[in-house]
Amino acid sequence: MTPKERRNERLAEKMIKNLNRRNMEAFYCPTAEEAVRKVSELVEDGNSVTWGGSMTIRDLRIPEMLRSRGTLEVLDRDLLDKPEEVRALYLRSFSADVYLTSANAISEDGIIVNIDGNGNRVAAITWGPRKVVFVIGMNKVAQTVEAALVRARSVASPINAHRLNINTPCLKDGACHNCNSPESICSYVHFLRNSRNKGRHVVVLVGEDLGY
Repeated sequence: MTPKERRNERLAEKMIKNLNRRNMEAFYCPTAEEAVRKVSELVEDGNSVTWGGSMTIRDLRIPEMLRSRGTLEVLDRDLLDKPEEVRALYLRSFSADVYLTSANAISEDGIIVNIDGNGNRVAAITWGPRKVVFVIGMNKVAQTVEAALVRARSVASPINAHRLNINTPCLKDGACHNCNSPESICSYVHFLRNSRNKGRHVVVLVGEDLGY
């Protein structure tokens, strides 16, 4: 085991205890492959399942894994083009059994930070789906919630602005300007401090660098 792997394992142990205190179930998977298997375990046969805008979910090819099972109702937003169809799926997502997503950052004491342009992802995290499963690489861990917000604003948001090619100041120089641009990707800032319903929020920490 490398020094980085040992550190991630020890830190994850601490974070799992902190997440449990916040009424969340949590697991640590040293590798991406193990994380995909854990997600599959968390989605039961017969479940309806969908996901938010997450490169982690896509890079791990979790949608393909879910479709291949053949025992799930997969609400696949990635197959839709028309805005009205996408909106309809967003609304259906609130009644899904399982909603998959990642995070822009997470503090060591277990507060999950997400920033959203449209708000559908943070809305579903807050209310609706029976279970919300986060898949979070250890590269997104910040020491404090303040540092987590800085990471979300200064690292994740500018990268996502470039990924989506939206017209914001951070597209021009890669830095956060705390802008009020009409296309701002930082319209909704969300902090998950506690899970109101025990076990509704599940966190899978992964000992690899995933997403932005």
